[in-house]
Amino acid sequence: MDLFVKLGTDMARLWDAYGSAYLNGIKSTLILAVVATVIGCIIGLICGILNTIPYTSNDPLPKRFVLKLIRVLVRIYVEVFRGTPMVLQAVFIYYGLPYFSNNTMRFDNVWAAAILIVSINTGAYMAETVRGGIISVDPGQTEGAKAIGMTHVQIMTNVILPQAFRNIIPQIGNNFIINIKDTSVMFIISFTEFFAFHRYITGVNNMYFPSAAIEMIGYLCMTLIASFLLRWLERRMDGSDNYELVQDDSLAMSAGTYSHPDRGTPFDERNPEAQKSMLREELRRQAERDAAAWEGQMAETRRSHGNKGNTMDGGDQ
Repeated sequence: MDLFVKLGTDMARLWDAYGSAYLNGIKSTLILAVVATVIGCIIGLICGILNTIPYTSNDPLPKRFVLKLIRVLVRIYVEVFRGTPMVLQAVFIYYGLPYFSNNTMRFDNVWAAAILIVSINTGAYMAETVRGGIISVDPGQTEGAKAIGMTHVQIMTNVILPQAFRNIIPQIGNNFIINIKDTSVMFIISFTEFFAFHRYITGVNNMYFPSAAIEMIGYLCMTLIASFLLRWLERRMDGSDNYELVQDDSLAMSAGTYSHPDRGTPFDERNPEAQKSMLREELRRQAERDAAAWEGQMAETRRSHGNKGNTMDGGDQ
C-alpha cells in the first residue's frame, strides 16, 4: 500500500511540474489523430471505390487495362503499408525521401510529415474497410438500380455508399482509436506528441514509471472518450426506434412490415397506437353503417308515402 501512495505522490509531483507539457502532448496527439483519420478515410474511400469499379470481358481493352492496373497499384499500396510497422514507414518517408532525392524532397515542417505518415497508413486500412463495406451491400440493389437506368456513379452515390458508410462507421472509430495510440511512434521524427513529452520528462528527472502511469491514464481517457462519442454517433445514425410516424401510412399498416421488439406490430393489441387506429377505423365504419341505415329508412318512408297517395287517388276515382 505504501508503494501505491508513493506512486501517487510522485505522479502528483510530476503533474505539478510538467502538467502543461502533458496537456500540450495530449492536444498534439488528438489533433494529429483526428486530421490523419479524416485524410486517411478520404484516401481509403477513393481506393475502395476504384478497387470495386466493375468491368466485363465485353468492355474495351483500354478500360480493362486501366482498371486492372489501378487494382494492382491499390493492392501494392495496401499490402506494403499494412504489412510494415508505422515507425519504419516514418523513418523511410521522413529520412528516406531526402536521402534518395538529394534533399529535394525534404520535410521542413514536422507536422506535415507526421500527418502524411499517419494518413497514408490509415488509408491503407480504410481501403480494405471501404471495399468490404461496398461488397457487403446486397448485389440485388445494384442490379435493380441498373434496371431503372442509373449509372455507376449514381448507384454508388445514391444506393451503395450511404449503406456502406453506416457499415464501416465502427471500423472508422477503431482506426481513430488506433491512431491515438500509434502516434506515439512519431517521436522517431522528433514530433512532440504525448509520448514524446514523456520521454523528455523522464530524461530530465529519471522518474520513468510515475510518468508512464500518467501516460497510461492519459491514453486510456482519450480512447474511452473517443469510444463513447463513436457509440453515440452510431446510435444517432441508426435513428429513432419509434415507429409511430410510419404507422400513419395505411399501406405500411396493411402490409404489416414494421415491427418493434417491445411494442409489437401495428396490429398487436398491446400496441396503444394500433388500438387508437383500430378504434378510429371502427367508429368510421359504424358511422357509415348508421348513415346507410338512415338512408334506407328515409327511402322506405318515401315509398310508403308514395303508395298511400296512389291508394287515395284510386279511391277517389
